Amino acid sequence: MEMEIGQKVRVRRLRDRPPKEVVERLGKTGVIKEYRMVDGSGVGAVVKFDDNFTTWFFEDELEPMQ
Repeated sequence: MEMEIGQKVRVRRLRDRPPKEVVERLGKTGVIKEYRMVDGSGVGAVVKFDDNFTTWFFEDELEPMQ
């Protein structure tokens, strides 16, 4: 993953049909808090938003913010 812990990212797309509280984060920015293994082989980023909601995303669902 080219993004780093502590980096600000924007949710640019969603792969699956996530719950409503995740869909509401589409286009929002948050901060990467950690990485975790997902789907047995992939790596996801755990992102925390300003409202303290935290969830994980696949790398291709996020884009780094400058």
